[in-house]
Amino acid sequence: MLPSTAGNLVAQPPPDLARIKSLVLDSVQSPHSRRSYGKSLAEFFAWYAAEAPGEGFTKATVQRFVQHLRTKNLSASTVNVRLAPLRRLAAEAADNGLLAPEIAAGISRVKGVRQQGARTGNWLTVEQAERLIHAPDAAKLKGKRDRALLAVLIGCGLRRSEASSLTFEHIQQREGRWAIIDLRGKGNRVRTVPMPAWTKARIDDWSAAAALTGGRIFRSMNNRGQIARDVLLPQNIMETVVKYSRRIAPGQVAPHDLRRTFARLAHKGRAPLEQIQLSLGHASIVTTERYLGVRQDFEDAPCDRLGLRFSI
Repeated sequence: MLPSTAGNLVAQPPPDLARIKSLVLDSVQSPHSRRSYGKSLAEFFAWYAAEAPGEGFTKATVQRFVQHLRTKNLSASTVNVRLAPLRRLAAEAADNGLLAPEIAAGISRVKGVRQQGARTGNWLTVEQAERLIHAPDAAKLKGKRDRALLAVLIGCGLRRSEASSLTFEHIQQREGRWAIIDLRGKGNRVRTVPMPAWTKARIDDWSAAAALTGGRIFRSMNNRGQIARDVLLPQNIMETVVKYSRRIAPGQVAPHDLRRTFARLAHKGRAPLEQIQLSLGHASIVTTERYLGVRQDFEDAPCDRLGLRFSI
C-alpha cells in the first residue's frame, strides 16, 4: 500500500491506496483497460505488501516486481501489459504531488521484457471457420446464441469486449446492407463495421428464439438454458470460443484468433487492406499487416501492377 510521505510512497491505510489507484483508473477511458489496470495494480500492491513493505515506490522496487513476474513464466507481452499501469501510477502520483518527479521519471524508464520474434497467433481456414460456426447445437437456445456469437466474431472481426457490449441498437442498415454503427472500440475509437447477411441471420434466429428486441445482444445463460444476466462478459466469450474450437482445430483458439481469421480470409478474398483496417478499427496499417501475417512481395510488387508503360 503506497501513499505519500516526504516525496515518496510508503505503506499507509487502504483509503490512501484507493485514492492513488483511482488517479490511474480515472485517466483511462476504456472500460476494458480500466479493468486490466485495476487488476495489475492490485497484484502489485499485494506483492509490495508481502515482499517490499516500506521500501517505497521506486525504480528499483518496480524492477524487482518485473523480475517477480518473469519468474512466473508469463509471456513478454503479459509482463509489459502489467508494467504499464505502474508507469501511469508514477506519472499520476507525481502530477498530484505524491511522488518526487525524478523518482517518477526513473520508474518510467524501467524496461519491459523484449519479445523474441513476432507472435502471429492462429488463423482458421474457410472450412474450419464454417465448422466452428456450425458447432453449437442450434436446436437449443444456448446453441443459437453461441452460433450468433461466433458468426459476429468471424463475420465482423470484433474484439470480445466489443461483442460483449454489442446492442441491437448498433445494428442498422446503411446503403442497402446491414452494419454495426458507431461501435466504440479500443482507444475509444468509433467505427462502423459492415455485417454479412449470414451473421445477421444468426442474430435474428437467436433474438427471435430468446424474445429479445433491444439492449445487449449476447446474454449470460444458466445451466438450464435460461437467460441469467443481461450481458455476456468477455471472459465468458473466451470460454465459449475455446469450448467449440477444440472440436474443429488442434490447439487452443482464442477470440482474437477469430478476429485474425476475419482479416486473413478477407485479404485472401481480395478485400483492400485499408478496408480491412477500417473494419478492424486499427489506428495503424502496420497492425493490420501483422494480423494478416503478410510480408512484402518483391517478386510481384504493387509497383508492378500500376499499368504504366515506359521505355527503359
